[in-house]
Amino acid sequence: MDPAPVAVPVPGAVLPGDLAVPAAARGVVLFAHGSGSSRQSPRNRQVAEALRGAGFGTLLLDLLTAAEEEVDDRTRELRFEVGLLAGRLTAAADWLSGAAAGLPLAVFGASTGAAAALVTAADRPERVRAVVSRGGRPDLAADALDRVRAPTLLVVGGADEQVLALNRAAAARLAGRWEVAVVPGATHLFPEPGALEQVVDLTTGWLSRWLPAERPTGQAGSPST
Repeated sequence: MDPAPVAVPVPGAVLPGDLAVPAAARGVVLFAHGSGSSRQSPRNRQVAEALRGAGFGTLLLDLLTAAEEEVDDRTRELRFEVGLLAGRLTAAADWLSGAAAGLPLAVFGASTGAAAALVTAADRPERVRAVVSRGGRPDLAADALDRVRAPTLLVVGGADEQVLALNRAAAARLAGRWEVAVVPGATHLFPEPGALEQVVDLTTGWLSRWLPAERPTGQAGSPST
């Protein structure tokens, strides 16, 4: 099904989004875009389309207003305001509880949006059932990492060496199950042939594994592949 435009109320703003919930959906995935991007990101939209084909609902959301995006285009400062982004993402997760009829929720974050996704998972532990980060900066979630119990997949390009190191260090702090999945030869935005398709496959597999399941207990990690 095609996404429909929605207006999502958050503290101090109403944000535009695109929501699609297939019939008999297995859950819904809330997207947090990365630095300088928006819900129109072709990479996130490709992932979202594949997830809908696998039976998941999706909500792609702009975390900044149009006026804020104009400021950020000049200063590049708001894209790193993780507290602001996470607060809005958490409000969107709360809104989805009604809009998506209480379906199990996962969050998918790219770049700095991954930090916001992890903070939301930490602040809504009984709501967020799984997290996926694509080329993310989980380190920017800071102390929230220690409170993330949702199973978390961190997908990083093998050639994105600095971000890969940051992901490995952040993963070791997560309170729940986690995995670092490395896409060989891929750089930060996964533009290489077949790289984003690997992200899609990894994401679909992770959500299929964890989203319908009961929340696991205890802590377990996985080395990067």
